[in-house]
Parts: sequence; structure tokens; C-alpha cells
Amino acid sequence: MGDAKVYPVSNNKFEIGLNGTEATMVVVANLTNFAPSIEGGVEEWNAMEHEGWGNAMMTSKKLSFSFQGKRTYGDPGNDYVAGLAFKSGNDVVTPFRWTMPSGAKVECASIINVTTPAGGDSTAVDALEFEVKCKGKPTFTEAETTNTTAAKTTTTKTSAAKA
Repeated sequence: MGDAKVYPVSNNKFEIGLNGTEATMVVVANLTNFAPSIEGGVEEWNAMEHEGWGNAMMTSKKLSFSFQGKRTYGDPGNDYVAGLAFKSGNDVVTPFRWTMPSGAKVECASIINVTTPAGGDSTAVDALEFEVKCKGKPTFTEAETTNTTAAKTTTTKTSAAKA
């Protein structure tokens, strides 16, 4: 197993750009759950020369996330997301960044779809639920890796790759 590690889910970091700009990336406070989803578009066909056996090719991908959390009034990220509930079109497009516990990052232009701007039982804390849908291909940047030997320690960063 060597240098393999596990991390708590809470070590993931999610940022959005206030007012649709990367200059104001902020964390959305009080997120309690997230679920990434990769949907592959697969085309299938049955060529006659394959004697009844099907063939397939993945021709597209979509990356999205669903988030659940608590409505936190006064937090800039939480207020920004909740404020998108009744907007549409370009008003709900904003930069999104997911930094994983390893340090790897996924970044994309995204659409924020607020599904629950508030609500819950009378004794519950107000809810905030939303989806983030990447517009096009996200950028994936691998984490920095550290190679340790008895003589020296070096840190390298692999080049940014497209996911």
C-alpha cells in the first residue's frame, strides 16, 4: 500500500465565482453533502458483419455535481447561490472549482441550478440544495507529487491536462 492515503469527505473544497467572475472565487459555507456524476453518451449499433453482436462507442461526457447544505444568510457564497434560484440564462453561469484532498483540481464554467433555496421541517435548519453542471469539457490539474529519497526531497507538478 506504500504511500496510499484516505481522506475524509470534508477535505474536498468547492469554490464558485461571485457574479460570474474568477476574480472573486469563494467557498459556499455549510455544504453537508456532495455527489459528482459523470454521464457518458454511448451510441450503439448492430453491424451486419458482426453476426448479431452489438458494438458501441462513447461519444460524449457530462460532468455535474449535486450539493446539499444549510442556508447560511450572510455568507457570500451561500447568498450568491441562493440568489440564483429565480434566475436563468447567462445569469446562472459562473466559474466552478473542485479541489480534491490530494490537491488535484477540476475547473469549469458552470451552470448553477438551485433546486431548494430554503425549507425543511419547522425544527430543522433552513436547507440549500443545488446542482452544478459543467459547460463543456472541464480542466483537470493533477496534484503535486513529492518524491522522497534518503539524499533529497523533490516536488514536481504534472502538467495540466484536460479531463
